[in-house]
Amino acid sequence: MRGFGNAPAEPLWAISTSTCSAAETRALGGALAGVTRPGDLLLLVGMLGTGKTVLAQGFAKALGVVEAVTSPTFVLARQYSFPATPQGVTELAHADLYRLDSVLEITELGLGELLDDGAVALIEWGDVALPSLGGDALAVVLSRPDDPPQTPVPDTSSTGPRTSLGRDDDLGTDAETRLVVVCGFGASWGPREAEVVASLDRL
Repeated sequence: MRGFGNAPAEPLWAISTSTCSAAETRALGGALAGVTRPGDLLLLVGMLGTGKTVLAQGFAKALGVVEAVTSPTFVLARQYSFPATPQGVTELAHADLYRLDSVLEITELGLGELLDDGAVALIEWGDVALPSLGGDALAVVLSRPDDPPQTPVPDTSSTGPRTSLGRDDDLGTDAETRLVVVCGFGASWGPREAEVVASLDRL
């Protein structure tokens, strides 16, 4: 994991689940797209190869993006426009912060301005962005069963409740298995746990 600047505040709630294939990870991304509203910030967190871009592909497709979605590592950010979703979202900003070295560089990308204009922002390696973008976000943490713990996965002894969707009882060792923790930060996402649970529970 990378990190710089101040550590993010603890999440208000967390939902744990798992996926067993790239298709399931894309479907999870699509489910999260269904609960997003204009101005929402989603942070994808995980080591290399854990499926952040795969989840982003499902997220973008569910919003209505028709272009191929790849990791914007070298261009840092891409923008996609599409017909309005039922929630009124018409634009996706997809960023990858892997190559950035400071919070100042994140600020200079102008992601906050895109959110102010009503876009939804989806940021890979997003754990480094939360302090500079106001601390109001949905973080999606992906890991393999044998990976070390990833921030910002909360310690349930010191933060809000964690909901388990009951898909991690028999994961096995398949190379595509991913543990997923969805964490709500800030005033925007704090009241929306039940909405996110219901969306993921339909998978």
